[in-house]
Amino acid sequence: MKQLNSLLVIIILIGTVLTGCGQTSDDTSTPKEKPAELLLATTTTTRDTGLLDELIPVFEEEYNVKTKLIVAGTGEALTMAENGEADALLVHSPSSEKPLVDNGDVINYKQVMYNDFVLVGPKDDPAGVQGMDIVSAFTQIEAENAAFVSRGDDSGTHKKELELWKAAAIDPLDNSGYIETGQGQGQTLQVANEKQAYCLVDRGTFLAYEKNIDDYAILVEGEEILRNIYHVMQVSPDKNDQINAETAADFVEFMVSDQAQTIIKDFGVAEYGEPLFHPYLDGAAAE
Repeated sequence: MKQLNSLLVIIILIGTVLTGCGQTSDDTSTPKEKPAELLLATTTTTRDTGLLDELIPVFEEEYNVKTKLIVAGTGEALTMAENGEADALLVHSPSSEKPLVDNGDVINYKQVMYNDFVLVGPKDDPAGVQGMDIVSAFTQIEAENAAFVSRGDDSGTHKKELELWKAAAIDPLDNSGYIETGQGQGQTLQVANEKQAYCLVDRGTFLAYEKNIDDYAILVEGEEILRNIYHVMQVSPDKNDQINAETAADFVEFMVSDQAQTIIKDFGVAEYGEPLFHPYLDGAAAE
């Protein structure tokens, strides 16, 4: 009897093992691959407006990517490209970008979007520049020795500002009211407001900050010279064997896709009544 009981226990154990081996898991999904990484150098304007908060999560989800942002002026971002210290760039100074394109430091260079620069200042306009063309306005600001706050950081906005001073044949440092912050667009705009000074700013950032700025307004706008064009590009993989060229190419493709361009087109409309940026819907290669 004792032997029979032992035999039954053995049979039961064997059956249990066989049953367990025969079971299959209901979860047939495969583990998700580890996200690729993208090191993106971009400007403060894309961050300060909140646009990247809309675009990056969509890109990361679609391409299984983890994005690390380096937010800097365009000049610094371009230097990073020359040194092979980023995978991709989103910047806005075409004249400064062209040498890197020509040298092959960056590739897959495409227009993404544009807005425009505007001259802003106190609503009471102490220098009397409202309605002038932009070069005449800069000349008037200098003649009145009016306060002007500059980013002074080699950003795309700063480069445009220096271009305008040059067109007016003026050295802005001759103006005792000229201040360089060395800060991003949002911070510079706030300093300008505090000092009731004039400032060159992209329209998107101004609209994003306007509700927090008292008695401040757009005074000069609408000229072709004030157009502000953004490009996306890959850093050449020849610059550094650590550059993630495949993911950088994915980012360029995403930024000129209908999906991203629609996000750009709609961004800001509900809150500000107008878009902060305008898309290049055709995704064409930049000239």
